[in-house]
Amino acid sequence: MPRIDRYILSQLLTLFGFFALVLVSVYWINRAVSLFDDLLRDGQTALVVLEFTALTLPLVISVVLPVAAFAATAYGTNRLSGESELVAMQAAGLSPWRMARPVLVFGLFVGLLVAVLVHGLVPMARARLADRQTEIAENVTAQFLRAGSFQYPVDGVTLFIRDIASDGRLLDLFIEDARDPADQTVYTSEEALILRGDSGPVLVLLQGMAQNLQRSDAAPPRLSVTRFQEFSYDIGGMIGGGSRKGRDLRDYGTLQLLNADQQMLQATGADAGQAQREAHERIAQPLLSPIAAMVGFAALLVGGYSRFGVWRQVLFAIVLLIGAQFSTNAAAQQAGRDPALWPILYLPALVGAGICVVLLWWSARPRGPSGKGAA
Repeated sequence: MPRIDRYILSQLLTLFGFFALVLVSVYWINRAVSLFDDLLRDGQTALVVLEFTALTLPLVISVVLPVAAFAATAYGTNRLSGESELVAMQAAGLSPWRMARPVLVFGLFVGLLVAVLVHGLVPMARARLADRQTEIAENVTAQFLRAGSFQYPVDGVTLFIRDIASDGRLLDLFIEDARDPADQTVYTSEEALILRGDSGPVLVLLQGMAQNLQRSDAAPPRLSVTRFQEFSYDIGGMIGGGSRKGRDLRDYGTLQLLNADQQMLQATGADAGQAQREAHERIAQPLLSPIAAMVGFAALLVGGYSRFGVWRQVLFAIVLLIGAQFSTNAAAQQAGRDPALWPILYLPALVGAGICVVLLWWSARPRGPSGKGAA
């Protein structure tokens, strides 16, 4: 790589590291504060909070890196212009196309980092986070399962367990669900087991009875009694800890999504088209990193050198980046409505590449009153 390319690339990488650190820190701290409040409210320790915030870090980084690449390129190009280094490079015969080469290499490097994150680290972190949330939900539920005392997990629900056997069986269990005053139910059972369900912990009541009392203004109260050998009660949903209903497509790797099997589709409740759309959305995401870097560079070259700076070009570049993000979101929404439209996920990257080519072509046009002379 020529020395001038190494110089520009080193400037961009240094600025990229700074902007990435700042943006990731701000974004991550914002996410960590909300997690901190939720987990401490459930009685979790600081280590659990740290683990959860660390598992959200890959997703935060994958979102922030393209923005950091744009900021580094725009700031670096502005500094090169302000110090007349761009003018010196152009005077030495370097065209905008030639100067864009290290910027493109930088953008491809950032895109590679994003690809590693979205195809590897982010799905692994999301799957681990989902498992830990399930474990935390079960631990929170277990706090309410104490023998010999009445418990009130939520308003309107009363729980009583006479004893807990050494093998984990709950003996002589009583549950009153009066959350709906017009439809109250009392469950009693000789034994009960705690099992893991799709939405969190589930109580399996054995050898019991359900007494349902329904009240209505138009009719007298109605009491119905049902005896059962086995009955499942979603205690995780009752307490509020079991918020995850099945697995999520984002918890799986890209190759698994492209070759979705029946087991994965049943676990997520999705179809093959939705899995394919999710995979292509991941493939398209890293393509925006080189586009963001090239937009930050090419837009600042359009106006040429000015003693008043390049603030207009910077605003123009920001508008282009916002437009690219809006088009990406719109394409994702359309593909979400109809998974067969997944090819439009690549359209924002193609349009962005076309805009970069037009900007570089425009900046390479001859300028001056006579229409001659290199830019």
